[in-house]
Amino acid sequence: MIGNQALGAGGKNVPGRDGGRPLGASDIGERLGERATLVQFSSAFCQPCRATRRVLADVAALVPGVAHVEIDAEARLDLVRELRVVKTPTVLVLDAAGHEVRRAAGQPRKADVIAALGEAV
Repeated sequence: MIGNQALGAGGKNVPGRDGGRPLGASDIGERLGERATLVQFSSAFCQPCRATRRVLADVAALVPGVAHVEIDAEARLDLVRELRVVKTPTVLVLDAAGHEVRRAAGQPRKADVIAALGEAV
């Protein structure tokens, strides 16, 4: 989320990155999507994380040039702290250059993720 907008009705508003540096493949462990990247922070026993994984994978398959990357929050505490991720799942929508354009905590709806991609592409 940036400003007062969240990805979806199920997502809770969380603070943005305050104009932080763009994220790249070395940060998230995979290449960025050509148009946008959906970055999901998850934890092992998080039930909503599984449903979020399915939603984001479906959207990435539906929208050309969009990648979905899931990050184990416990394994990447450095990145979790830098990005101020406070709960799982947290979803970041990155534009093609790796800048965060939207953020939400909680399980998003597919339609809301697609709408959020409109700001990134």
